[in-house]
Amino acid sequence: MVKENLKNKDLCKIRTITSFLTLTSDKSQWEETICKAASFGGALAKEFNAQGYHVQSIRIVTNAFGEYLDTSSYHAIMKDMHILSEVLKSPLMPAIRIRFAIGEAKTKEEIAMLPELIKAYGDICNACVNVDIDELSVVDRDLTLSCAEAVVEIGKITPRGEGNFNFTINYNCKPHIPYFPASYHNSHDENCFALGLETPDLLVEALKSLKEEKNHNLKMQKSYAIMRDSLQYHINTILGITHAYEHPYKTKFAGIDTSAAPSKNCASMVDVYKLLGVPYFGASGTLEASAILTKVFKAQKGCDLIGFSGLMLAVVEDEGLADATTRNEFDIRALLQYSAVCGIGLDTVPIEGDTSAQKIADICADTGTLAFRLNKPLTVRLFPVPNLKEGDMTQFESDDLCNSLVLRVP
Repeated sequence: MVKENLKNKDLCKIRTITSFLTLTSDKSQWEETICKAASFGGALAKEFNAQGYHVQSIRIVTNAFGEYLDTSSYHAIMKDMHILSEVLKSPLMPAIRIRFAIGEAKTKEEIAMLPELIKAYGDICNACVNVDIDELSVVDRDLTLSCAEAVVEIGKITPRGEGNFNFTINYNCKPHIPYFPASYHNSHDENCFALGLETPDLLVEALKSLKEEKNHNLKMQKSYAIMRDSLQYHINTILGITHAYEHPYKTKFAGIDTSAAPSKNCASMVDVYKLLGVPYFGASGTLEASAILTKVFKAQKGCDLIGFSGLMLAVVEDEGLADATTRNEFDIRALLQYSAVCGIGLDTVPIEGDTSAQKIADICADTGTLAFRLNKPLTVRLFPVPNLKEGDMTQFESDDLCNSLVLRVP
């Protein structure tokens, strides 16, 4: 039985309603196809709002951009991106934040185009690269290095290096992740939509409602149970609304990514760790708590669990994690270690501005090795910050980013 205070819908926000669709090189179809998805997302957002759940954004993800954008030259692809940007400004679009992902880059040539595209089009040019392994389970180092070179270039040419917010390197990630920029869609797949949640507030309130328990194992059992059941209550309610809602442009429902997905506008995951008895994020016990939290997200029932459906530790999207860097409470190696029992990998981590592409590729390869060896989705989204060294404070201006100390890639 879920406690009444934990049924408060303000504790469980819907971070995104994400639609996945296929575009072709026939530009005359782009506006209709995109507007249909946006219309559905906006209408479903209104329905959730009417039912008490706040929706933060709707997102649209396409198939690989090389399949519909003209990649023959920078001039050609910029011209096509301008057409896309005009479509997204259409008066037919709903009055809610719309984020757009152009899908994955599949070749080195396409990867090399991303820095200038992201510089020019920012939040409507989210993109990813899916890196595979060879017969020895070694990640494709050449492709990884091409990605790392793009990360370095994006850091140099976008203000404060913030453009890397829109680019990620994927390892063992399936399509239809609702969160950006790891999202991608295969053109041979059916168009669909998915939901992503933001639930740190719920987890904090659930743990606060527990009575003090001195026995550690019993404390963990009770903590796990109340977080699992509270989240399941809201997922059941959200699923009921989703399944009952009818719309002429409603596509197949792919499922929910149950990750907590912290942001600047909710409780920090650091607070969750403290309530689980960890003195601070990064202290001994952090790995154990991470495993318990991951188990909570994986235990949800009633629909397909897609995307990460795990613990997200996004350094500069979480005020508590960003603040913890000022006390040197964790480093990149610790984040990589925690990824062994959770996910998302190395996400929104600010690093020294002069970090070489080779060193970035090396840490990417470590992350990819974990992803494939443990059969879990992990990503790398690093922010080389121009002119900053380890221990310097970032000066990000994006509404999505917190400021933290710069970390070093070992």
